[in-house]
Amino acid sequence: MKLVRTTGRGKAEAQRVLLALEGRQESSAESVAPVVRKIIGQVRKSGDRALRRLVAQLDGVSPQSQLQIMPDEMQLAWNETPEAVRGALQTAAKNIRAFAERQLPGKWSLAPIPGLSTGQLVRPIDAVGCYVPSGRHPLPSSLLMTVIPAQVAGVERIVVASPNPARETLAAAHLLGVDCFYQMGGAQAIAVLAYGTETIARVDKIVGPGNLYVTTAKRLVAFDCAIDMLAGPTEIVVTSDKGNAAYIAADLVAQAEHDPHALAVLVTTQPSLAAEVIHEVKTRAKSNPVAKESLHTRGFVFLTGSLDEARTITNRLAPEHLTVDSQADLSWVRNAGSVFVGDYSTQPMGDYISGPNHTLPTGGLARVRGGLSVMDFIKLITVQSYNRSALKSLGPSAIAIAEAEGLDGHADAIRSRSIGRGKTSSSRRSAGA
Repeated sequence: MKLVRTTGRGKAEAQRVLLALEGRQESSAESVAPVVRKIIGQVRKSGDRALRRLVAQLDGVSPQSQLQIMPDEMQLAWNETPEAVRGALQTAAKNIRAFAERQLPGKWSLAPIPGLSTGQLVRPIDAVGCYVPSGRHPLPSSLLMTVIPAQVAGVERIVVASPNPARETLAAAHLLGVDCFYQMGGAQAIAVLAYGTETIARVDKIVGPGNLYVTTAKRLVAFDCAIDMLAGPTEIVVTSDKGNAAYIAADLVAQAEHDPHALAVLVTTQPSLAAEVIHEVKTRAKSNPVAKESLHTRGFVFLTGSLDEARTITNRLAPEHLTVDSQADLSWVRNAGSVFVGDYSTQPMGDYISGPNHTLPTGGLARVRGGLSVMDFIKLITVQSYNRSALKSLGPSAIAIAEAEGLDGHADAIRSRSIGRGKTSSSRRSAGA
């Protein structure tokens, strides 16, 4: 990890590094965009025929294999999964579901004046596609994190797409009762979910993380099919002055092992803690090649001159995962996907079992949104109902605004109901002509 001092001679270098990290959302998407556009175009033009060719070529699925994984195959995967893993999946699912249920907003109504009722309805999206990566590691946890909030929201049709899904991923699908699971991945899966084929109907929204090809495809289809967010490599920031160096280093290594391009940062005012963490990270990453590469290229320790500066840097980074020392620190946190408090709140617990979603904003997107939640699967529909008395009470104010905007038709529509037999704007214009 690289030590970056924000004071003295290191100040200019620190600002350069910070500016580069703040712009990290600009990925290398353009490098793969031509290939991704071609794949999307082929699926849109040739449907199932193109999909079959692409999954054989890119996902290694035999042309004779059935793309849809049937419930009995998921049942078999569940039966063959070790009991300890089944129990862990059940615990995780229970916690994720309870958290999503608590997040789910309800309908409500309000009466600003007698005779007027306003409120909201909560309705689920009709169909969603949940993308579950299957690259370096099987990710049954990502299936739980994407499917469960959709189920809690009441989504009627949930389609899971995953290339070469592992037994544990299929077991998780069985646990949740998933009945629409396709073994397909990459840009071709995103194209199918967004536009459909002869045998697979399109969805209304695509959620879930993926590699550069998946993320680029989501970006390209986003005007035709809603998406959750553009997820990049995982990120961890630990902002601490009194944390345990071994615990901090363990968390940095844990997130760094996801991806050679993962971002791992410690922000502290304490030189001794900075030195201890750097030493611990080097020791712990020695036998973890992915983490070692990531920490070498994208690992930083910011040694700041004050607590205020440390907090400012943290919020500028807007990290996916943030660890802080105490509950009191939550008061200054403005930008973070998910916050972990104290020595024992290790970030992998959030990846698997705590309940809050692990599909989180990266690349600084935490400045404007939080992680995936039940809110991503619902629509809030507003409702308003007037009787004549209420319209007559508020109508004149609305008419005044409509006329100020030069929208006489708006004013006339209100006046015709609330003012009774009075002349409309159009009749006044005719009389004066």
